[in-house]
Amino acid sequence: MSQAPSSAADPRGPIVSSEHLSRSAQELSEFEFGLIISSHAFNRWMVRCMTASGYPELGALDVLVLHSVNHRERAKRQADICLVLNVEDTHTVTYALKKLTKLGLVGGEKHGKETFFRTSEAGRAACMKYAEIREACLVESLSSMGIGREEMHQIAGMLRAMSGLYDQAARSAASL
Repeated sequence: MSQAPSSAADPRGPIVSSEHLSRSAQELSEFEFGLIISSHAFNRWMVRCMTASGYPELGALDVLVLHSVNHRERAKRQADICLVLNVEDTHTVTYALKKLTKLGLVGGEKHGKETFFRTSEAGRAACMKYAEIREACLVESLSSMGIGREEMHQIAGMLRAMSGLYDQAARSAASL
């Protein structure tokens, strides 16, 4: 059985989720494993932070949609929310918007055939409470890691670029 080359830093080899995927692209497999565990941790964080903000019934996508609707205090169409969040399954955003509306956090207003969503006063307050908790629990901890603002900016740019590569690869795979 063939093994992936060992990492110089760790004689046990790279930390990957699937050894069989690391044979030709070890660094990509390491990145993907980091992405997998980071995305799950981020989703868990969003839910717990929103729970601490007083909304335990919200899931990760609900939280993302709420913050997206609240962004720049401008009304948004569902299609724009899906585009910004890179959500392909629009029905999941539809469900999140209905849930947020039922909780009184967002409201929809018809303009022709389109519905534009904006946060209510309660929605804005929930976002502000989330921001306060984020500042206390996450931002201060992040600064202790020694990652500077410029490094964070570069990492964010690389993640956005990588998302484009994965989207292109998904289109290619769908055409096979």
